[in-house]
Amino acid sequence: MIAMSTYSFQPMTKKYATIICSWKYDHPYSMYSMDSSDESIQELMEETYYYALDKENVLIGYICIGNTARVPGGYVADIYTNNEQIDIGLGLSPDRTGRGNGLAFLTHAIRFLDTNLKIRHLQLVVAAFNERAIKVYERVGFRKNVYFMSKVDDQEIQFVSMNLALEI
Repeated sequence: MIAMSTYSFQPMTKKYATIICSWKYDHPYSMYSMDSSDESIQELMEETYYYALDKENVLIGYICIGNTARVPGGYVADIYTNNEQIDIGLGLSPDRTGRGNGLAFLTHAIRFLDTNLKIRHLQLVVAAFNERAIKVYERVGFRKNVYFMSKVDDQEIQFVSMNLALEI
């Protein structure tokens, strides 16, 4: 049995966007690190980003929905044509990754999206090498769909789209 903390999701603020943009992930997950530029902070300020606090009001992660959650190579792979599903992206604080926190965070994020935005069909994209995240997504019910390549910095990385339909 996994103990589930209570998470609070709120529209992104500059304070939390600045912190998230400073997060640095260890190799091989460093591709998920952002830079602290004003442009990166401003991107997180779009209305489709939400920060997540734990019950002690500590920043633990973020989620985003819609176009901001999409990976460029997914357009070529034609995975963004189903108007019934919404694309989601998420990030967990580097000091919480690999420690069993992903399942509770993802479960609460899905509950937030379902309750507040009535989102029933979800799609996310993850780097194919990120087996620990894929395992978490599969435990929640996501299923692998399409593998494709997309450029990250100057490197081609393989990604996989994963889909979930919530029961009504």
